[in-house]
Amino acid sequence: MITINALAPADRPAWERLFAEYNAFYGRDTMPPGFYDDAWAEFQAGQRMHALGAKVDGEIVGIVHFFVHPSTTSADVCYLQDLFTSPEARGKGVARQLIAAVKEWGTSQGCVQLYWHTKQDNHTARLLYDKVAENKGFIQYSIPLEP
Repeated sequence: MITINALAPADRPAWERLFAEYNAFYGRDTMPPGFYDDAWAEFQAGQRMHALGAKVDGEIVGIVHFFVHPSTTSADVCYLQDLFTSPEARGKGVARQLIAAVKEWGTSQGCVQLYWHTKQDNHTARLLYDKVAENKGFIQYSIPLEP
């Protein structure tokens, strides 16, 4: 049975391991000092950014990070920024339930849309995403900004 809940302080080590694996998947192997501490503090505060964990048999096997932002063309929208499940949990409905939980949360906050990005070649994830959401065909462009 999969349970989805907000992350508790005791979940920090498992969350950090999964988030590090997620970052490595996207080629971000080295994070700046304090990165995980800062993100964890934001998630625990639950004001600007939010996180949920998926547990199976009491062990965290998936995480999701998300936040609300305004839109120029609608009411607020919910952006799912990070979604990751441990390799052994894949194909068991964990990611689907994490997405559903964020959808429910966003609806309760008055958001009119939930959306996310993934890499075009992330074929495994896209098998699920194509079932639970609509690909609107947008391409993302990015410019790094230096402080």
